[in-house]
Amino acid sequence: MQVVLVGLVFIGLDRGNFGIVVNALVGLGVTYLPALLERDYRIPMDAGLTLWISSAAFLHALGTVGLPGSETSFYAGVWWWDHLTHALSSSVVAAAGYATVRAVDEHTTDIYLPPRFMFVFILLFVLAFGVFWEVIEFAISGVASLAGTGSVLTQYGPDDTLLDLVFDAVGGVIVAVWGTAHLSDVVGALQSRLEGTAR
Repeated sequence: MQVVLVGLVFIGLDRGNFGIVVNALVGLGVTYLPALLERDYRIPMDAGLTLWISSAAFLHALGTVGLPGSETSFYAGVWWWDHLTHALSSSVVAAAGYATVRAVDEHTTDIYLPPRFMFVFILLFVLAFGVFWEVIEFAISGVASLAGTGSVLTQYGPDDTLLDLVFDAVGGVIVAVWGTAHLSDVVGALQSRLEGTAR
């Protein structure tokens, strides 16, 4: 994935497309995040978690590139691409929120978060982040339009925004249902760090 992302940077440079370059560089940076978290913060990142995080960044960056033999991006030319990337990216955001809040819950007896509350919290957290992301997309598209340049992120209108939030919720539900099974090691590591900070 990292090799392809480097290739996307050069494709963006060759086409003079700043959006492809920025999205590919950000995606490349995100693929190094799991190794950084494991090395510097001792947060366990198995191959599945690393693939999950990296795939979200990779597919988003790839979506900005034109289809073979076309200038139409995967986002514009493949109807389900935006839904897939929103669900996958929001599941990563939901996992980060879940792991952090669960670690705080486990760290102190002063806080108790029932499972039903965690489910609702994850959904609200993901939707709040999704709304924040949509506002950023809108603002960047507006500034690019005023400046007469291409936008790094594209806003397709209110209907697209609502669908994005629906698929953000899908990603949140996936984590709310299966988060405990796949994030327990991360929660334990975060809890240990909280205990070390409290001493």
